[in-house]
Amino acid sequence: MTPSIAFALRDELIDRAASDQRARAQLDPVAPTPQQWQHVHQVDKDNVRWLAPIVAVHGWPGHRAVGVDGAHAAWLLAQHAPAPYRAWWLPQLRAAVANQDAASRDLAYLADRVATDQRRPQHYCTQWLQIGSAPGRLYPLHRPAEVNLARADIGLDPIPDSDIETAYLNYDEITTATPGGSR
Repeated sequence: MTPSIAFALRDELIDRAASDQRARAQLDPVAPTPQQWQHVHQVDKDNVRWLAPIVAVHGWPGHRAVGVDGAHAAWLLAQHAPAPYRAWWLPQLRAAVANQDAASRDLAYLADRVATDQRRPQHYCTQWLQIGSAPGRLYPLHRPAEVNLARADIGLDPIPDSDIETAYLNYDEITTATPGGSR
């Protein structure tokens, strides 16, 4: 990738991440409307349509190609993409982190997101679920006693023991607690 293409890609990633955040900031915090969600979904759809061929051809847009801020913006777009894209991009982000070309924090969040998409326990305690007006709880955890060690390894702050202790134990518990019985 030439420097001018990388620079343009970085700028576009940052612009798209800003649009993503603006759309989410416009959601009513108490009762988002279907129109507000439709706008968010359209932004996400446009971002996936744009990012997917780039990742397919060039691999994960890492620090060396698009800078730290551009790589983080790519992660944000991936985090808000549909589950199949997140799962497809996870190994590419993992390889970028292994090559010190992306942030392990971003990998932790995407890995946990893919785990919850696939109804598996999360490793880094990054994904929460709020059902109705009840306080949010963590999705099920892989080795709860080791979560804060895993977080410390990648520079994330510890999670209070009280939050770990109240995490959902499994996905059946989530299904039972969810109105209509689904996630």
